[in-house]
Amino acid sequence: MSDNLKDRGPADRSRINVNEDYEARYWAKHFGVSEERLRELIQKHGVSVAAVESALGRKTS
Repeated sequence: MSDNLKDRGPADRSRINVNEDYEARYWAKHFGVSEERLRELIQKHGVSVAAVESALGRKTS
């Protein structure tokens, strides 16, 4: 089944998939960082939203 591009949020809100452009844009905006910075954080800390929040010094949701 193809992705529903009308649904602007990620399907699994605990993980970040930067291979999908719309997800990379969503999470970059959510964290207030550039997509490039988001990719760097994910490469270093993993795809978990909690790990990225922690790396940014934010409280996990």
